[in-house]
Amino acid sequence: MVDNSQETEDTSTDIDIDDKNQCFSTVSWSNGVQHGPLLVVDSKDQSKTKVKAEDQKTLRRLVQNREAARKSRLRKKAYVQQLENSRLRLAHLEQELQRVRQQSVCIATGITGDHGHSVVGNGALAFDMDYARWVDEHQRLINDLRSAINSHNSDNELHLIVDSVMAHYDQLFRLKSIGAKADVFHILSGMWKTPAERCFMWFGGFRSSELLKIIRNHLEPLSDQQLMSIYNLQQSCQQAEDALSQGMEALQQSLSETISTTSLGPTGSGNVAEYMGQMAIAMAKLATLETFVHQADLLRQQTLQQLQRILTTLQVARALLVINDYISRLRALNSLWLACPKEY
Repeated sequence: MVDNSQETEDTSTDIDIDDKNQCFSTVSWSNGVQHGPLLVVDSKDQSKTKVKAEDQKTLRRLVQNREAARKSRLRKKAYVQQLENSRLRLAHLEQELQRVRQQSVCIATGITGDHGHSVVGNGALAFDMDYARWVDEHQRLINDLRSAINSHNSDNELHLIVDSVMAHYDQLFRLKSIGAKADVFHILSGMWKTPAERCFMWFGGFRSSELLKIIRNHLEPLSDQQLMSIYNLQQSCQQAEDALSQGMEALQQSLSETISTTSLGPTGSGNVAEYMGQMAIAMAKLATLETFVHQADLLRQQTLQQLQRILTTLQVARALLVINDYISRLRALNSLWLACPKEY
């Protein structure tokens, strides 16, 4: 009996120990406090989640950096363009100021001669001021035209802006007509233009045939009929330009012969009447210069009107931008030339 009880007691003790071990396997203890069953988490899942979160964070950072870089490039481009426009405007204003200062000095000191000649100088000065205002207004219209093309405005809206630019060119021709009456040499020589522009001037402006050539090369696509019409217009302009150039050469030859008819030495008392008569004839011939300038501007005006008939509204708008960009590049070339250091 004693032996059996001992075996029973040993068996129960073993069972209690197993139960306690089982309890310790399902219950966690921390500082003597029970926290419930243990949870087993896979370390691979934790690393994958962490990597995925870091990848999303990196992508967001890359997108933000790319957007910031794009905005920075746009701001830099706008700033550079603003600086370039300001530099060109400053160079133009400096040239205008220098020309006005020289004319003012001539008028104030009486170098220009009598009162009638002073009026001529004032007329040239007035034209320069009117032309400067015309350039500012023309640039505003060109900006509106460029914005309308880039925004794909309707044909009606674009047509209104094109008509405004054309009417503004008509205003320039009227200003030049008034300026030629005051001082035809000032308009003919192009003193109101930059030196680089004067290299390509013909009778106080640009050759219509040359502008048509530039437009034809940069305006695409054009139909065969449009190309033929522009080519024929270019040939007609070339013939009219040649005729005017020949007329100017004949006038120069006639003037040279007129003023050299009398003696070129010291004029005696007996030759005064003949001398004054020859100078009066020369002055009358010289007055025809105004007609040459007017005919040249009329040819330029009619060329623009013919272009408006040949091309569509959008093509006319682009042609006006081509002309403006060509002249703007000449002005920029002049500014670069003036800023270039010279060797003496």
